[in-house]
Amino acid sequence: MPPSADQLHRFLIENTKVRGELVHLNDTWRALHAPVEYPEEVRLILGQAVTAVALLAATVKFCGNLSLQINGNGPLHMLVVQATSQSTVRGLARWRGATTGKSFPDLIGDARLMLTIDPATRGERYQGIVEAQGCDLAEVLQGYFQLSEQLPTRLWLAADNTRAGGLLLQRLPGDEDEEDWNRLSLLSATVKRHELLNLSAHKLLDRLYRQEDVRVFSPATISHRCSCSEEKVRATLRALGEKELESEINQNNEIIVNCEFCGTVFRYDAVDFALLFFKDTPSPAGDMCH
Repeated sequence: MPPSADQLHRFLIENTKVRGELVHLNDTWRALHAPVEYPEEVRLILGQAVTAVALLAATVKFCGNLSLQINGNGPLHMLVVQATSQSTVRGLARWRGATTGKSFPDLIGDARLMLTIDPATRGERYQGIVEAQGCDLAEVLQGYFQLSEQLPTRLWLAADNTRAGGLLLQRLPGDEDEEDWNRLSLLSATVKRHELLNLSAHKLLDRLYRQEDVRVFSPATISHRCSCSEEKVRATLRALGEKELESEINQNNEIIVNCEFCGTVFRYDAVDFALLFFKDTPSPAGDMCH
């Protein structure tokens, strides 16, 4: 039976300086891609990406958002996923032209990968950028960690139409024992795609590390949540300005705003438009009703 909960499990291999994470996204993944009819190849990469960002966000102690973005000149020319410190995720992809049967490198073309951490409060924004080179997204991310001189990290990612799952393995700071890292990396690399999607965390960790002493921490629940709101949309429209939007309201009698992340539609008719830019000015003295 496939795992039913959308959860991330942190684990530690005792007597080593190696940690890991295992995540399952079921309802969360279905809710994320439901608003858009993605081509299969694009949808599966998007599933792997949202799985990856959930894993990566759990490795960082921060309050805010962690975003993963790929921009390239291939058919899959833009992909962006985001995880928050509140264990929520969202994401979308944009494509053009044929995608059927294309490999990951052919889909993204010449592309760059960006990882960005935006703190919720005052703090320094971090962004790392590398060329997106690899046979799949996991290999691209592993190359990012190698080039950015961060901790050695391995990832295994999988997705289908209804489920997504991933495994992350990482060396802790100060680990100079290559034997432990190499052994655990080899064990982790035996994981199969169908296991990431269908086995519970307990069964999968037992299968991979049966001879190891594994400490599993309490899971964190992951959910899909978009940050769009009526207030934010109105603020965006006001920023565009009355003159910029006037022709559209005159032509179509309404303004329609679609959230690209969750598919929510915001509609504003002529009355809404007038109220949006209404300026409440005080009445002149003596012009008050009694």
